Amino acid sequence: MAPREVNAKLSTGKFFGESVAISALGFLAAEESRLKRFLALCGLGPHNLRQAAADAGFLAAVLDYVAADERLLVAFAAQEGLDPAAVARARDSLGGTPPTGDP
Repeated sequence: MAPREVNAKLSTGKFFGESVAISALGFLAAEESRLKRFLALCGLGPHNLRQAAADAGFLAAVLDYVAADERLLVAFAAQEGLDPAAVARARDSLGGTPPTGDP
């Protein structure tokens, strides 16, 4: 499936970022092993995940997590019909500083 065309203005707004992040969270939750790994790394549990999802910083962290693993990123983007670069734009629209990968 070819990546869907997304209006450039819509693909950089906060609503777009939140929408993509919530979809990414759903993508992680759809497979138990993906969700367990994500929860273990972020220190959350099923009991407080919904509350965390209301925070823009957490949503940015979800996109950081997905973008950090190329296979995960490609699988998520393909499922959503997005170009993987759209995930980076979504992350940027949420603000904050993305991790650099350096300790």
